[in-house]
Amino acid sequence: MRKIHRQLCFLASLVLVIDAGPIAHPADKDEATAEHYLKRFYNLTDVTNVKTDFRQGSSLTEKMKEMQVFFGLKVTGTLDKETMEVMKQPRCGVPDVAAYSTFGGGLKWQTNKLTYRIVNYTPDMSVAEVDDSIKRALQVWADVTPLRFTRIYSGTADIMIQFGSRYHGDYYPFDGPGNTLAHAFAPSPGIGGDAHFDEDEFFTFRSSRGFVLFLVAAHEFGHSLGLSHSNVPGALMFPTYSFTDPDRFSLPSDDIRGIQSLYGPNREKKPIQPDPKLPTTPNACDPNLILDAVTTLRGETMFFKDSFFWRSSPSRSMSQIQIRSFWPNAPDNIDAAYENPAQDKVFFFKGRQVWAFSGNNAVPGYPKTLSRFGLPSSIKKVSAAIHDKNSGKTLLFVDRIYYSFDEKAKKMDTGYPKRLEHGFPGMAGKVTAAHLSKGYIYLYSGNKVFEFSSYRKRLLRVLKNNDFLPCLK
Repeated sequence: MRKIHRQLCFLASLVLVIDAGPIAHPADKDEATAEHYLKRFYNLTDVTNVKTDFRQGSSLTEKMKEMQVFFGLKVTGTLDKETMEVMKQPRCGVPDVAAYSTFGGGLKWQTNKLTYRIVNYTPDMSVAEVDDSIKRALQVWADVTPLRFTRIYSGTADIMIQFGSRYHGDYYPFDGPGNTLAHAFAPSPGIGGDAHFDEDEFFTFRSSRGFVLFLVAAHEFGHSLGLSHSNVPGALMFPTYSFTDPDRFSLPSDDIRGIQSLYGPNREKKPIQPDPKLPTTPNACDPNLILDAVTTLRGETMFFKDSFFWRSSPSRSMSQIQIRSFWPNAPDNIDAAYENPAQDKVFFFKGRQVWAFSGNNAVPGYPKTLSRFGLPSSIKKVSAAIHDKNSGKTLLFVDRIYYSFDEKAKKMDTGYPKRLEHGFPGMAGKVTAAHLSKGYIYLYSGNKVFEFSSYRKRLLRVLKNNDFLPCLK
């Protein structure tokens, strides 16, 4: 009995739960949410009064700073908007620790042959879909290690898998819809290795309307094998959930390094080389960085590269975020983007399709094709776009030519396309990104930025990317 008690006490330091009750005022609710979040994931203790403890040097603000460092936020120790947004994202229920330190105490399986058992099923999916999702999630780790997983149908397995809601038998109740999606226990006797999924969430096989069970399970099984959370955005073991097409999933290199530090590589076949676009986080310090797109959104400027974007505004430091953690239905590797403030919409272009979002909510009826703008069928993609709220015109750039679309009339202006040098004298090269800010048009060509006056289209100066995207070292 003492052994069981010690194990439960140890696990209590690994998995904490949400206990948010009704709060009278929004500010008070945010402070209470922050307190619960830091207690769950950063071992915050000794808080007597949330309001008075939000002060410099308190244990609460120090834990807030620890959380901000982990997520790459501006380290203020205060509950700013960006920190609150991260705290409200759906995530794993295991606490955050330094990247690829493991749970401690040599917590790994001492055998490469492990068993698993699916104790029950979610009604959200068919039995076959759950079976397939779990099998593929375990195979993610087997592909890059000597680990091999065998399913059993009765008795106790190394990894017991079950769905439950609220109090579900492990002393760590779930929190209802949203927030914590699942939790898992580090390798050890008894409950160690088990993975539990919150039945109050809606799990899916492939759809982004819900949480893809394969993605959630693959993350949790990382914990079942001994990994803690990674602070690398885009890693599978990053704490917050991010949708990825499961058919295109490739285990990022950060996760491969982590699991192989425990179990070594899979020597039975040629090592799998992950898709470099998935694990690689763009570096703002790279002098050769070429952005995919730039746009404004509600007073902020956003710079896109691969599956990430940087966001910047006068009131916050620049931060890097995964696109699908902010816009779950948006594509990665977009070609162009622009904001129409009058419609309170931002538009993303990729290939022949256009997506529209109001804030971070998808606009019904999208994606649409480029024909929405009256572009000819020969145009396969738009390389950049800007919108002038004063004229109501949207300029669509296709390499060295551009079109003008009248948003009010919903038709292309006559006399277009025009050659780039005719409308923007002094512009050199193809346009790869563009944005309009404070009366100036900025056209990107590779890592150069050409600044034009928006009225006369006169070239004022040539800049570098890092004039807008400062090095974050």
